[in-house]
Amino acid sequence: MRSIFILMSALIMLAICGPMFAPHDPTQINIPNRLSPPSAEWLLGTDALGRDILSRLLHGARWSLGLAFFISIIGLCIGTIAGLLAALGGRFVDWVVMRTTDTFLAFPDLVAAVVIAGVLGAGTGSLIFALTVTGWMRYARVARGIGLSLQTRGYVMQAQLVGLSPLSIARWHYLPSLLPSLTVVWTGMFARAILGISALGFLGFGVQPPMPEWGTMLLDARIHMRSTPLQMIWPGLAVVTCVLATT
Repeated sequence: MRSIFILMSALIMLAICGPMFAPHDPTQINIPNRLSPPSAEWLLGTDALGRDILSRLLHGARWSLGLAFFISIIGLCIGTIAGLLAALGGRFVDWVVMRTTDTFLAFPDLVAAVVIAGVLGAGTGSLIFALTVTGWMRYARVARGIGLSLQTRGYVMQAQLVGLSPLSIARWHYLPSLLPSLTVVWTGMFARAILGISALGFLGFGVQPPMPEWGTMLLDARIHMRSTPLQMIWPGLAVVTCVLATT
């Protein structure tokens, strides 16, 4: 638990502070220096428009990691509420919530996100909505399972007997028990959100140019993959490293 907290804090700090260490303006076009190899001035080289790749990676962390954190937190809140409603709301509410959850789980996350983003149109708002809609179900199933197991615990039954409201019981007795398991699920969903953001960006549905984001950097570099493969390697390594670090 402690190592997860330290790792996630490091990634969040990268998203917040990374742009402060960027040596150049990530959106500044410099055609004479386009496709430059790594050098003392351009540590990771430049892209097809002469923009510094290192600066774009550091600024892109704010979008890729920041959006992933935001999306996974929203999914955590929605899924936890849905799972507790299923556990505490009775058979009918449980049936409705879980059938809804199963319906969403029947579709692959990325495919559903691409369809939603395609219908809504390219943009950051569409990306957030698409990945949030397809990312809350696992939290709900975990919260429901733990919530059902807690209903027979003595302290929960005693709280019900003394007249505590379901909201108070959920707040003081269910949430502390849910937190460790949901934290583990959240780290995995954070990694999936990074992949989803990068995938939608690569398909043109994510953060729009000229703002740097790792998926859009891969999209811009695909044309020059054979001549200057480093353009794709650097953002690809950033995505892979962050995903592996949180799984």
